[in-house]
Amino acid sequence: MLMLALHGVRSRWVTFVGSFVALALGVGLIAATGLALAATFSAPDKGPQRFAAAPVVVRADDQLRVRTANGVRTRPLARTAPVPPALVTELAALGRTVEDRAFPVDLAATGRDGDPRSQGSASRAQGSGPRTQGVEPRTGHPWSVAAAAPYRLTSGRSPAAPGEAVVTAGPGSHLRTGDRVRATTPAGATTLTVVGTVADRGFESAVFLGDEEAARISPAVDALVVHADATAVRDVVARAGGGMDVLTGDGRRRADPGPDHDAEALVSVNALLGTAAGITLFVSVSVVASTFSFAVAQRRREFGLLRTAGATPGQIRWTVVAEAAVVGVLASATGWWLGATGAPLLAARLVDAGLAPAWFAIGEQTWPLHIAFWTGVGVATAGALAASFRAGRTAPTEVLREAAVDSRTMPVSRWILAALVLLTGAGLLVTALVLDPGDALGRKAYITRPLLLIVGVALLAPVLVGPLVRALTWLPARLPGATGVLARENASAGVRRTAAVAAPVVITVALTASLLGTVATLAEAKATEVRTATTADLVVVPGAEDRTLPPFFVERVRAVEGAVAGVSRPTAVTVLEEGTALVTSEARAVDPARLTAVAAPPVVAGRLTDLDDDSIVVNEEWLTTTVGERVTVWLGDGREVSLRIAAVLATGTGGNGVYVTARNAGGAGADRIDVAVAEAADPGAVAAALRTAAEAEGTGIRVLTGAEWAAAAAPGTSDSTRAGLWLILSMALLCTGIALANTLVTATTDRVRDLAVLRLTGASVPQVLRLVTVEAVAVVTVGAVIGAGVAAVNLAGVWGALALLGVRSGVVVPWGTTGAVIAAAAVVAAVSAVVPAAFALRTRPVELAGMRE
Repeated sequence: MLMLALHGVRSRWVTFVGSFVALALGVGLIAATGLALAATFSAPDKGPQRFAAAPVVVRADDQLRVRTANGVRTRPLARTAPVPPALVTELAALGRTVEDRAFPVDLAATGRDGDPRSQGSASRAQGSGPRTQGVEPRTGHPWSVAAAAPYRLTSGRSPAAPGEAVVTAGPGSHLRTGDRVRATTPAGATTLTVVGTVADRGFESAVFLGDEEAARISPAVDALVVHADATAVRDVVARAGGGMDVLTGDGRRRADPGPDHDAEALVSVNALLGTAAGITLFVSVSVVASTFSFAVAQRRREFGLLRTAGATPGQIRWTVVAEAAVVGVLASATGWWLGATGAPLLAARLVDAGLAPAWFAIGEQTWPLHIAFWTGVGVATAGALAASFRAGRTAPTEVLREAAVDSRTMPVSRWILAALVLLTGAGLLVTALVLDPGDALGRKAYITRPLLLIVGVALLAPVLVGPLVRALTWLPARLPGATGVLARENASAGVRRTAAVAAPVVITVALTASLLGTVATLAEAKATEVRTATTADLVVVPGAEDRTLPPFFVERVRAVEGAVAGVSRPTAVTVLEEGTALVTSEARAVDPARLTAVAAPPVVAGRLTDLDDDSIVVNEEWLTTTVGERVTVWLGDGREVSLRIAAVLATGTGGNGVYVTARNAGGAGADRIDVAVAEAADPGAVAAALRTAAEAEGTGIRVLTGAEWAAAAAPGTSDSTRAGLWLILSMALLCTGIALANTLVTATTDRVRDLAVLRLTGASVPQVLRLVTVEAVAVVTVGAVIGAGVAAVNLAGVWGALALLGVRSGVVVPWGTTGAVIAAAAVVAAVSAVVPAAFALRTRPVELAGMRE
């Protein structure tokens, strides 16, 4: 049987070349994503950065720790507390101490002579993130703590008087010694003179001021460097009470900016690559199974001849499986090499697209290559297994069969499998809509659920394509000429061939429309929530992300005549659910008296006006949602409090967060002021007064209309999400494109005798090629219609989930992208059908008609 299988692969290589390429590519993609996935399991050990030269660092614990029946649970705090002054005094008795204070400093360059000068390239070079043109967000520190990094002067001198500063300056920075810059700090606006520069160490853009000036701007001590024995320091901290960490060695990294950033970045990369590998595996299995099923259908006369010669059904089945194993081994070996070669390129692409941190690289692991290889062999064997049973049932009388019409398109087993898969997919969707509509909107749900429906519909393709072909070609068949009629009859007669060609198109269109449509629909739903929840006439926000508005500016806004200013602060609250899990929710600390004047959150119970310092507004996702009941929560700074539920909001898409008062904000600063214009006030005058106050600060504070802010604040689809989806789709589309081309090349090659008969009856070569093209495009259209139907079901499920969550938003269909994918499939199909037909038609029709199979 092995020799027979090798002979079959060699003699029918055209049939298997597409499966080989698709499987090799699939194994290569799985290997590459596996290697990249293995690289996400651990972040590189960078060691401490900000305090690399400090022996001991004392700072507040940045983790909320709650003891439960299942042990201690932890969650990051929204705001870390300062080091108590009494503890600073006690530790100073052990040895020399250095106080670190971190505070925001927004710079607007004015040059040596006081002329405004943009620092755009400097800010971009140092990675300060989104900002207003000419304003560079930085972090301020006292100069004495610079040695703890250590920072060393590259030019100039250290600050010796108020108004003097040393700044980090990397390659391309426009800041240099002698520059004067406009700076805004929590204490107000001032002008600083750059008296020195230090090399940029990559983890922050810093401004160092004199110790006294830094203490005036930010009195609280955020961290304390202690030059003393660590054991003695721990003893003093333990006597002072809990809540403080003593950091030494690698533990000092906890005091760096964003110590968990690398690990968090790897989590998203891990999810993306895992999804990509899963979809690649799904597409590979579908492609190989469809290819082998079509190949068996084409070879029924060959198998009938073997049965006539005495071959048993078992021998026929083993021949088909052996052929698949041969193709699987060769393709998997090729995929091994492709994956090992392509993994570094994939890692570089992830970094370039902003999906992975800059240091991300492939490690030394090899186990993903072994898994990919054996997965490829298993996929090929499993894909051919079902086809092998059909081959084994071939009767000896099939050798006498000449009809090209498929009489029995689907066995009972395929009907049962299709029904089970479709019922499972539909059942999961209905269950999610009934029990937890929010679960239907999760990334895992909207990526994996379509796969079940796609598989179920693809299994039913032989049954669906016949009626659809006749319906879609009804009009072309009535046009003058025989092309439409022949294309219709050929596609209808060869149902298995038509189904095999349509299957890759179904997968392609359904995946594209479902994934991109769901993401776009969710983005539009979130934007709708933001628009409907905002009733403010004007919104004042900082000039850069992750910044707060200076307190003195907030007071200026409140003093503007005719402005009803609702100041809000970002914070978080954490609740212990079911006694075991800590769940943190984003929250806004607001002024209850003015909340209803500037916002309209979707209240389903209670009243927003009942919010006070002893209460909280929650959403329906919380376990406790009864108005008047009390719930124990931990605030952003870790304080445990018991608050009464004043109102409950609809869940929505998850953006309807929690509301508390400023007293429970955990020390957070204001990052937004929603302004409603009083009834008797002039809107233009209020807006002008706000803009004048903002321009006086010189830090890019923006005054937007409510509609402008809603448009800017709407989540939308992030670049990283869009890039991740295209990464997933590109892998799937490449595999399905190859499968489509292979199936049509194989089908056209096996129809040379039919094409010769057309030539002998008087058809010209262009007419035959036109027929082949029309038939290929018609079948692609059938596949596109089926795929669009699957996508419609998925998008309807998303719309239903949003409606149940109280979000009235329409479905966004990616018409342009889906149309481009269908057009590309049509081009691939036409070329794959016309090229082999053109080559075959170069032979005389009489010779083709008499050609042996």
